[in-house]
Amino acid sequence: MISDNVLLTLPVLIPMLAGVIAFLIPKKRIVQVVFNVASSFILLVSALMLFCAVHGGDILSITFGGWDAPFGIVFVADILSAAMVLVTAFIAFVATIYAYADIDGRRYRYGFVTFFQFMFCGINGAFLTGDIFNLYVWFEVMLITSFALLSLGNEKIQLYGTLKYIALNLIATVLFLSAIGMLYGATGTLNMADLAIKLPLIEDRFLIDIIAVFFIVAFGIKSAVFPLFFWLPASYHLPPVTVSAIFAGLLTKVGVYALIRIFTLIFTENYDFTQPILLWIAALTMVVGGLSATIQKNTRRILSFHIISQIGYMIMGLALLTAHALAGAVFYIVHHIIVKANLFFISGIMARKAGGFYIGRMGGLYVAAPFLSFLFIIAAFSLAGFPPLSGFWSKFLVVNAGLLAGNGWIVLAALIAGMLTIISMAKIWVECFWKPYPGEQEDFGEGLREQVQAVKSKTSHSYINIVPPYGKAALYVTCALLAAVTISIGLAPSYLVDVADRASIQLMTPSLYIDAVLTTESISVIEALSDGEG
Repeated sequence: MISDNVLLTLPVLIPMLAGVIAFLIPKKRIVQVVFNVASSFILLVSALMLFCAVHGGDILSITFGGWDAPFGIVFVADILSAAMVLVTAFIAFVATIYAYADIDGRRYRYGFVTFFQFMFCGINGAFLTGDIFNLYVWFEVMLITSFALLSLGNEKIQLYGTLKYIALNLIATVLFLSAIGMLYGATGTLNMADLAIKLPLIEDRFLIDIIAVFFIVAFGIKSAVFPLFFWLPASYHLPPVTVSAIFAGLLTKVGVYALIRIFTLIFTENYDFTQPILLWIAALTMVVGGLSATIQKNTRRILSFHIISQIGYMIMGLALLTAHALAGAVFYIVHHIIVKANLFFISGIMARKAGGFYIGRMGGLYVAAPFLSFLFIIAAFSLAGFPPLSGFWSKFLVVNAGLLAGNGWIVLAALIAGMLTIISMAKIWVECFWKPYPGEQEDFGEGLREQVQAVKSKTSHSYINIVPPYGKAALYVTCALLAAVTISIGLAPSYLVDVADRASIQLMTPSLYIDAVLTTESISVIEALSDGEG
């Protein structure tokens, strides 16, 4: 029987060890592929076990190195963090299946699996850490590996997008570190639970407000909220589809998670100051992201702007700061990770069919690829909020929370953003699936060499890679799995609603988190692993 202490370490330890082993084993493509799939499946199993351990409402905590909290390094798992680890592990697993057909042997030789695994190590570390400085550390692990994955392959257009990605995230890092320094100077601690106790005792409320703004800007950049989002659509449409899908589904959600965590646990005494700021950010993010998506002509750029728009709904749930709103935000995060990753995966199959990502060069996919059309409809309808799919319930929960809170103007912004989502999804459907294919019919689905050459200078052309044996099945299986989850959540939302409600109750009751961390007994990593063996 695996102990709770070991369960807390496995989501970080498994991808960390996998990344090291992937670097050491032969770089032969099939070896790397099999190892990547197997490692991600083990991660998924461990994440599921961790979620089951906290599902009943327990909050698990472990301190490392023989130092009790708040001095030692702390890992904490409540329902929110465990749910985030679980959905992250699921995306990691399905991405390894898609990567089999999408990632070429050259990128595998350059260390794709190593960077892939270390990125998930950083993501899970960010979800589980109970120390705000270690949150910065895990963010940096995640970002350094994402830099590598974004530029892997050394294509000129990828490097151009990577520079924008790095520049803005370095600014966010400086702001994050500055906020951490001010926070430590004011309180003498960086443990989140200890900060939750000591920060309200600080008399200089102006200083606390300034620190809060620093965190909003730093995590706002990482979450791609208005007006700090322009780095995202400039970079997410450039790498291979597998990388784009992982980034689209997960990376911005780590920033959203960090905002939710610190503004429900640490900054609980200055809601009158931070709540209006977050509400305006949410409204502008929803509407501006939706408007920007409607004028794009590249499928991945349209989807990238929709990431921004949908982030606004999550920030709206945080800004309203009621149990209903936070539950809606949690539900929305889980739904969006699955649907957005799937839309990017589907866009990769569309590009293979039609020779590129530009909608003007597509058409006829409804006739040529009916199953792909079905998968797109499921994901697009869910993103737009059509019943009975998961997106309907996520929007309903957030909008209903806004109505209950009496914030009619933010609800109006949410509804406008929803209409803009429908418009841009309909644009992709009409241009790519419904209208006749603009090229020669006999050339359809063969990659169209002349179109490939025409778009090489504008976008990543990883979609022209030769599909390996059973590669087409891998592409479709990935999208079908995600679509099945979307349909399942939509038809039976009560379970995820219950999980979101439990998570919101824990978030609205910081004392539960504080007690779990500050009353835990110190334990070393070796002791934890020994207990697990027993």
